Amino acid sequence: MSERVVLVGYGPVGARLIEGLLPAVRDGRIDLTVVGAETHDVYNRVLLAEYAVGRADRDGLDMGDRLVAEEAGVRFVLGMTVVGVDRDRRVVRLHDGIRIPYDRLVLATGARANVPTLAGLERAQRHRAARPGVPDQLDQGAAPLPRGVVALRDLADAEHVRAAVSAGQRIVVLGAGVLGMELALAAAEAGAEVVVAYHSAAPMNRTLDENGGRVLAAAATAVGVEMMHHARAESIVQRYDDHGQAWFDGLVCADGKVLAGDLLVLSCGVAARTEVASLAGLAISSGVLVDGASRSWTDPDVFAIGDCAHVADPADAGADGRVPGGPSGLIGPGWRQADRLAALLSSGGAGVASAGPAGASTGLASATTAGVAGVVASVSAIPVERPGVVMLKAEGIDVVAGGAVDVDPFSHAPGCHGPQVTLWADPARGAYVKLVTVDGVLTGFVSVGMPRTGAELTLLFERGSELPADRSSLLRLDAPDTGMAVVADPFAADATVCWCNGVSAGAIREAIAAGEPTVACVKASTRAGTGCGGCVGRISELLAREAVPA
Repeated sequence: MSERVVLVGYGPVGARLIEGLLPAVRDGRIDLTVVGAETHDVYNRVLLAEYAVGRADRDGLDMGDRLVAEEAGVRFVLGMTVVGVDRDRRVVRLHDGIRIPYDRLVLATGARANVPTLAGLERAQRHRAARPGVPDQLDQGAAPLPRGVVALRDLADAEHVRAAVSAGQRIVVLGAGVLGMELALAAAEAGAEVVVAYHSAAPMNRTLDENGGRVLAAAATAVGVEMMHHARAESIVQRYDDHGQAWFDGLVCADGKVLAGDLLVLSCGVAARTEVASLAGLAISSGVLVDGASRSWTDPDVFAIGDCAHVADPADAGADGRVPGGPSGLIGPGWRQADRLAALLSSGGAGVASAGPAGASTGLASATTAGVAGVVASVSAIPVERPGVVMLKAEGIDVVAGGAVDVDPFSHAPGCHGPQVTLWADPARGAYVKLVTVDGVLTGFVSVGMPRTGAELTLLFERGSELPADRSSLLRLDAPDTGMAVVADPFAADATVCWCNGVSAGAIREAIAAGEPTVACVKASTRAGTGCGGCVGRISELLAREAVPA
């Protein structure tokens, strides 16, 4: 008899799970139903900014193949919202009253954009404790965002930004994280007037140290983006059109300055969509609490993957119930969770139970694990993810960073045990490098405006390699007359090119040799470049090195 699997969420991570389960669906071992709130087929949200500024067309966002999945036997229920889960009867209830039975339930509900606490946006803020009965309000506040305010989390938002960019309008971006900066730089390049407001001293403050961020800010200013640091937004002002409808007109800061604009793009982080899990009484913290096998701490028949999943060991729960960590927020780890879960479900191994400590509070959670005393505690080991590296996708501005970079350069004297810091800066030319090492091994780095050095450091960081004794040799990689040998070849066979999918340079070379002569072909055969898109340039360079037109 087929095992009934219901997947809630049809985003990139959910689509990856579907792809992994197709053999078992075709064999009749799994009966898969997919519930999605949007009516669209799955698309790559990571590339929405590319579409919004005209760098990608709509077809370029598409992922997966629903027709192939349907032919295999997968049922899709799109445009529907889950409003309840009866875990005793193992039934999912949709907003139109339809009930779908399951043996295993997988939540891939993703994350939503945070709406900041600004005057004028109060009704659009969704309170986490709310348990509304209206389906459309399960995922939003009492009212939609005002006209002229978007968060760039779906296609509708992207269309608004695309129209503003096409018209050369003034766009205010609130927040200077990776996504906010990528959008701002791309929109400015496309002809829009852009201002970025952020409360920190420098942009990308969760990824870069302050000096690296300030060099990035200067580079952004040089290409036409107005950077407003220490801008603490307090409210929005609106104008009224000829029909009496209110539209965004400006962002008001604490110092009284008004940043006028035609469109406000919120880039203030995201939060896991945990409403379905909360309604089902599952343990949640920063996301749905799951073990290394993506299994809920509360119910062995429920799983969570992607941006809604908080992977943690129940033994790590503090005395106050708080659980460290949270969802990764990156597509690569979500895809790897989907791959592992597809293998687990397909093999029939999902019957192995796991649970958190009976009676332990989850702190921020709306449920506890008190009801799982009868579940056998068999926690899967937490998978070790490869070290995270953040790359800024921007034309002519190279930024890459990884590991812990907020280390005081003067906190340890030479020769002492502990982190050692090496700095090099040329702000006038937009170049900056910071290296953090422990016993000679690179544990964190920032590279701005130094593309070859950044590529080299990325590889050294990934491999956990020791740096050369002469650190300045790395800086000379970006010298115009460089011809020296590099410490580690960034295109060596085992060098990772695509971090989202873990595709090596060797695998891409094999695809090229097998007759995959374009970037599109390499994407199709290896999946490289189908995630955040940050590796497309390196794929093109590999094609050029192999004397194949990109």
